[in-house]
Amino acid sequence: MIISQLSIAPVGEGTSLSEFVKIVINILKKNNIKFVTNDMATIIETENLETLFRVVNEAHNAIIMNGAKRVITELKIDDRKDKEVKIGNKTKSVQ
Repeated sequence: MIISQLSIAPVGEGTSLSEFVKIVINILKKNNIKFVTNDMATIIETENLETLFRVVNEAHNAIIMNGAKRVITELKIDDRKDKEVKIGNKTKSVQ
């Protein structure tokens, strides 16, 4: 399982970006991707890189299709092979 952190920021679209975040959330839901959104990014759980890259590409392009002239997309990937990981495992291990 792959855990990743996604942040997509349309540049020059004002200070409130919640409408753009909703677009990304809807794409994740439509693709049956497990995710958790926090104040700074969205944590995503996928089975493989192909799925991750496909959905990130779709989300990035959707922001452009919804009017953004410039988009910065940041993706951090934790691809652990020695054991099964899921969203929340890291948080539980430090509690």
